[in-house]
Amino acid sequence: MKTISNWPNAIAHIDCDAFYASCEAARRPDLKGRPICVLSSQNAIVVARSYDARALGITTGMPVWEAKKLVPQAEFLAADFRYYGQLSHKLFSILRRYSPDIEVYSIDEGFMDMNGIRTLWRKPFRQLADEIRQRIERETGITVSVGISVTRTLAKLASESNKPNGTTVVPGRRIERFLADVAVSEIPGIGRSRAALLHKCHIYTALQFSRLEDTVMQRLLGRHGMLLKQELSGISVMGLEINPPLPKSVARTASMGEVTTSSQLVAAHLSYHTMRLVSELVAKQLFTRRIHVFLTLATFEKRGSDICLDLPSSSLKRITAAVKKGFITLFRAGERYRGCGIVATHISRAASATPDLFGLMHEDGRQTELMLTVNDINRKYGDRTISLAAVRRLKQQQKRPRFQYPLLVAN
Repeated sequence: MKTISNWPNAIAHIDCDAFYASCEAARRPDLKGRPICVLSSQNAIVVARSYDARALGITTGMPVWEAKKLVPQAEFLAADFRYYGQLSHKLFSILRRYSPDIEVYSIDEGFMDMNGIRTLWRKPFRQLADEIRQRIERETGITVSVGISVTRTLAKLASESNKPNGTTVVPGRRIERFLADVAVSEIPGIGRSRAALLHKCHIYTALQFSRLEDTVMQRLLGRHGMLLKQELSGISVMGLEINPPLPKSVARTASMGEVTTSSQLVAAHLSYHTMRLVSELVAKQLFTRRIHVFLTLATFEKRGSDICLDLPSSSLKRITAAVKKGFITLFRAGERYRGCGIVATHISRAASATPDLFGLMHEDGRQTELMLTVNDINRKYGDRTISLAAVRRLKQQQKRPRFQYPLLVAN
């Protein structure tokens, strides 16, 4: 690795700590000290959890009945993406006070161009990062971790190295020392299979990865590996997407890691993908009009179904209903499946959406504002000061067992 100056370039990565759980804790002070789990759209699996819930053994994707048995004192809450979106937008508005060049990478993380920012604010990077963390916590109630380095990949590794609520600054001349303590599996873009391949070649740390001969890297990981090597060597080749073009589609897909005939397991994976898809749409203020659901058979054959929404939307409720419809159409008892996924198409920007004739879009917005007002009042005067009749019925139902598979039930 060639020696480079300390700051030929400067990028910050800001990453929220256990974002969904932190959002719930921010509006529910009564939950302080309790493990928090945020649930899937059908309230059947854990899709996010607080750090103390993680320490007690709750994992992402764990069935709720299992999590409740493991940690009965935890609080299990349905996801509220409109609320999370509100806090996400507030978070990025705070970041834009420090730099106009921000990439919204996801609902809970982003990159910031820091070039010239030290001179503008007359503060060193570490002091700026600490100030940003403190301001975000003071104004939103959630904590973030900040990493600053000379490339986006190094900045992301830096923020991950000191969570939660930490600051890590890696100037050019400290890159090698920093990478020596980073496992190769922690490099963004190096998944389980790629890490296993690198281990067979006796590559265990990010520093070893950055020192691989170009010919070897090209043979092992191709162009993707070469780009990562340059980034880890302090050469910025992955610029920030400040004004990304409107995507043609947004997809969330994955292998299930096994072949199964279980409708419950396939549905659980689809539910998890639905949450991730909605999360990105909300974060980037996008709407979708069509959902493509597909299942991958054991033979690698793909079977899909397209569902049109009534109106452009990023509503978890509407998209979940579409995914359920697709699942019922596609799943066949006795068949063996190895993967599944969801693709949102006919993408539009939420800001440019035209209200529908029947006011459904307007009603969604009214309901959001109503619930935010109710949350504010309950936070200030007590959890049950105001409660909708439907919420009260739900609380009564929650006294009975309610977290059961399958998530999406075919007739």
